[in-house]
Amino acid sequence: MPQLTLRQIEVIRAVVLTGTITGAARMLNVSAPGISRLVKHTEESLGLRLFERRGSVYVPATEATAIFDQIGRVFRGVENLNRAVGSLQRGEAVDLSFASAPSVAQFIAARAVRSVRQRYPDLFIDMNILKIEETIDYLMLDRGEFVLMSSAVENAGISNDIAAQGRLAAIVPEGHELADRSEVSVHDLIRYPMIGVDPGDPYGQVCAYPLQQAGLPVRYSMRGRFAQTVVSLVRHGLGVAVIDEFSVAELYMPGVVRLHLTEDAPITIYIVTKTGRVLSPFAEFAIQQLRRELKRATESRPWEQKQARQSP
Repeated sequence: MPQLTLRQIEVIRAVVLTGTITGAARMLNVSAPGISRLVKHTEESLGLRLFERRGSVYVPATEATAIFDQIGRVFRGVENLNRAVGSLQRGEAVDLSFASAPSVAQFIAARAVRSVRQRYPDLFIDMNILKIEETIDYLMLDRGEFVLMSSAVENAGISNDIAAQGRLAAIVPEGHELADRSEVSVHDLIRYPMIGVDPGDPYGQVCAYPLQQAGLPVRYSMRGRFAQTVVSLVRHGLGVAVIDEFSVAELYMPGVVRLHLTEDAPITIYIVTKTGRVLSPFAEFAIQQLRRELKRATESRPWEQKQARQSP
């Protein structure tokens, strides 16, 4: 039994909408003779009259009403499909849920989210701040698609992918005795009240690493749970700190001076996901932007720019 092709359906609809062969040809951007031949061939192959010819005007034949009703439904379905695709492309009626370690969330993640918003203006974005011990439940219970962490998460159902490799920096208050130095060592910092994160915490362990490698005691006069707390305490003149460069990646940070740390003190940022989970296009794009912002942060270190200006 002969069946209509999508091309035949498209042409028949165009003739119905415009009422003429010429109009249908113009609508589909093809030649009029081609439209005429296809309409004739369709009628012959179906053994049905689809149109009544009234001069140059084509009117749907009464006996073909059921066919035109179905064609209308087909195209309404196509239009609905196109609207759904457009909505997905704009981020409408969907959301992106992900989480970040506090050290990366304030500047790096915020910049990446700005790019995601520009690409998907109607996308609802839910960004959580997590500690590493909260990550497994967050991912395994599908509360979000991925997590940005400063330590790998050890779990058989979790995948860790390196997003960026940076280093630690020193921060001191503006006006501090060390503030005019081009670089400092942990041996310099230990002479002043130090602020940090509990070395028992994975992030705190990373920040304490250069002190431990230098054989120095890890003794803090003050401790904060998050990197942002440490930065705030330093800003208020309460001490100095070793911190990851991503936490102080903003170009303008009044009250805080960032310095190059002499010791080799790397930090790795991971994209953590549930093993086997297929990420949404929004998550893939967000990860792409996060990688870009992390790379930018390592390429524009304020303390290295300061060193370059001071070099003869």
